[in-house]
Amino acid sequence: MSVFTSIIRNLLPAALLLALAGCVDPYMPDVITASRSYLVVDGFINSQGVTQIKLSRTYNLTDGTPPAEGGATVYIEAEAGGRFPLRESPGGLYRSDALTLDATRRYRLAISTNGGLQYASDFVPVKNTPAIDSIIWEAAADELKIKVNSHDDRNATQYYRWTYEQTWEFAPVVYTGLEYSNFAVRPRTVAFPNRCWRSTTSSAIKIGKTTNLGQDVVANYVLHTMPNTAEQLYYKYSILVRQHGLTRAEYDYWDLLKKNTESIGTLFDPLPSQLTGNVRCLSNTDELVLGFVSAHSVTEKRIFISRSQLPRWPLSNGYEGCQQLDSLIIDPAIPLPSFLETYFGSQQVIPVNEITSGSSLRGYTASTVDCLDCRRRGTDVRPSFWQ
Repeated sequence: MSVFTSIIRNLLPAALLLALAGCVDPYMPDVITASRSYLVVDGFINSQGVTQIKLSRTYNLTDGTPPAEGGATVYIEAEAGGRFPLRESPGGLYRSDALTLDATRRYRLAISTNGGLQYASDFVPVKNTPAIDSIIWEAAADELKIKVNSHDDRNATQYYRWTYEQTWEFAPVVYTGLEYSNFAVRPRTVAFPNRCWRSTTSSAIKIGKTTNLGQDVVANYVLHTMPNTAEQLYYKYSILVRQHGLTRAEYDYWDLLKKNTESIGTLFDPLPSQLTGNVRCLSNTDELVLGFVSAHSVTEKRIFISRSQLPRWPLSNGYEGCQQLDSLIIDPAIPLPSFLETYFGSQQVIPVNEITSGSSLRGYTASTVDCLDCRRRGTDVRPSFWQ
């Protein structure tokens, strides 16, 4: 085989790929700009506590956030009679009083929208969720894994879902005793906080089942993983895990939702499937509604992790870009009040320290308010549960 033939054979596949790429046109399906909007019901009936249901509407991909469904009448209904109302809060959130429901009865959620449509979920049995045995963490060379352990001696749960809330402590790396006001820099009258906290809730779907085991035991289920650079671990970190006992039908719903939202994008992923749930529109059977409403109790457990417990990891403090301060040297050709107003008048740049030469003021080091005020990233109110 000649060198020329070899080159042609090697270049031909690449040329074909380039030609194919040039023939690809973007596809924008009509559904992206669909005018129909359907009710979305998010939540469950808490058999031993406060039930919280969020009502919203489906929305186009080009829109920002899902519109809340306000003005609805929402209540829990027992199959043998009895109702428990939910009161509306801002953002399409509806909350009940703290309830203790009869585990021998079945319940459903009923909804009357402001537009006059009637919805209801199927009547479902109450499941009692077992306690969480333990939440453990393991530090490997480059990551930290948080795992959950649980069991049910009655072998009655078998299907589980977990949600969690993370909270961590953090602190700015730059401090200042100066502030700008009325064309002058002076000692700060109100100090920026030196500690803040931030919380986030889980979004990934975490489910598990024990149906293929001899016992109803969840052992070392990996709930969350963080890299060894995670800023959440720099000072102190806490995770509150909530456990939900599911029915088989609800587990199948969450499993399909997980596949539709988290397993899309490669040739080997499953194709998206239609997802509805167990909520129906009673006044119009053709009206689509999304959501699955179950009835169960919730158990929870919290742990703390301090930096001193971890290996010597290259953890981020979240303020790496803030340590290099700007130097603002006073221009003698500009009146000092005008010079200060130019840099500090917007309150986005804050003086940190004076730059002096002998007894003469030459200027200021400065940083942005995002680097100095940790309340921009969280709250300075210490959580009541913080240790």
